[in-house]
Amino acid sequence: MSYLELRHLKTHFTKNTGSVFAPQSEIIRAVDDVSLNLEKGEILGLVGESGCGKSTLSRTVMQLIPATSGEVVLNGESLTRLGPHEVRQRRLDFQMIFQDPYASLNPRMTIFSTLEEAMRQRHPRLDKDALYHKIIVLMETVGLDPAVMKKYPHEFSGGQRQRIAIARALAPEPKLIIADEPVSALDVSIQSQILNLLRKLRDEFQLTMIFISHDLGVVRYMADHIAVMYQGKIVEYGDAEKVFHHPQHEYTQRLLHSIPKLPSTAR
Repeated sequence: MSYLELRHLKTHFTKNTGSVFAPQSEIIRAVDDVSLNLEKGEILGLVGESGCGKSTLSRTVMQLIPATSGEVVLNGESLTRLGPHEVRQRRLDFQMIFQDPYASLNPRMTIFSTLEEAMRQRHPRLDKDALYHKIIVLMETVGLDPAVMKKYPHEFSGGQRQRIAIARALAPEPKLIIADEPVSALDVSIQSQILNLLRKLRDEFQLTMIFISHDLGVVRYMADHIAVMYQGKIVEYGDAEKVFHHPQHEYTQRLLHSIPKLPSTAR
């Protein structure tokens, strides 16, 4: 049995398109019959252009948006059948890293308070000394100096804030991480550092991960398997190298052609 299974998942929205006197509605099929399996410790790269449904799919898996139909099954348990309280308890096992770390961090909380709050979800009775030690270890794990734990998010660079967001996601000790465009808001020079950190954390903590991006080149570097999403559907799925070198779907081929290439210099 796969660690994470998406079974015919659909997330639809109703959009009002008419007027007050002639009301009309349109169904937006943001996620339209998606089925995927992830094995424990696997990184799945989910790639597609903006508006294809990637973020809606990730939020449906996280149970932040209710599915219209279908199931999200984590380690044999259907999350879509749980009540709100049960979902909150179960969410300790699956956490999310968002695209914009500054928007996802509370600007009024120090880094210590942010990590303490997340860590106590898993260990509510942990004494202060043990908690302090765990926060130090966690900050060092993601490449942050524990000496800055009393600072606020605005005092850090974009790359440092993303490391803080990663630490917060790891604090409840999850087994599944969903990383939604985690490097797209960062400078190119910082992106590789964050990508290498995520790969290291996968190996160190045996994490299962969904890595979402519009950049097929980045996804190829990160993922074991790649799923290509287009208009709410998965149009191609397979081994990362096979998808990259032998794309079958026309949309995947277009994504590959859009990757910037350095011009060759004539000698």
